[in-house]
Amino acid sequence: MYKVLIVDDEKRMLDLIVLYLQPHQYICKEALGAMEALSYINQETFDIILLDIMMPEMDGWELCQEIRDISDVPIIMLTARDQHEDIIKGLRLGADDYITKPFNEEELLARMSAILRRREPKSYVEVNGLIWNKDRFELTYRTNPIKVTPKEFIMIGHFMRNPNQVFAREHLIDLIWGVDSETGGRTVDSHVRNMREKIRQTGFPIDDYFKTVWGVGYKWANNP
Repeated sequence: MYKVLIVDDEKRMLDLIVLYLQPHQYICKEALGAMEALSYINQETFDIILLDIMMPEMDGWELCQEIRDISDVPIIMLTARDQHEDIIKGLRLGADDYITKPFNEEELLARMSAILRRREPKSYVEVNGLIWNKDRFELTYRTNPIKVTPKEFIMIGHFMRNPNQVFAREHLIDLIWGVDSETGGRTVDSHVRNMREKIRQTGFPIDDYFKTVWGVGYKWANNP
């Protein structure tokens, strides 16, 4: 299940895209314009962004630049303009793909799926002797196994695969417990404490890498 941010200045278009995506297991967040989109991006993490170009106050090209300053999240530009120069401009600014309105539902889904497949997360990550191996469902430090729960395993793997990104508690709840879960932030904090302690006991300097971002959530720093 992927989390998508849809940015457009027309509410009708936002709602239409949500209708396309929701049956295909996408978690959709609607942003009515660039400023609202920026506020969401600073608070949450998304797997892909669908970005309209022609918007007031800040157009899609400017917003694309702003996003690229802080994130490499995949971006598909959505626009009624199909000039060759516009396509090149969007791609040079960091967009991953470009689709012209009115677009075909199947084409949009296919392009999103292709980009997300290329961005499939690693199944094996190693940081200073700490190894997360999804295929074996193992977390080890210098070959010594670390006994973590399934939810703790998913959590530490998510952070190790996405270094230097801040993840809010709400994002972790959606990822690990599910969108409809009634789990709260305290449960996330409890899992984090237990996970940290188990890894700390092996001798790995977890506190140098796993950071609390006060008032927001947590992040993994590969260069502490």
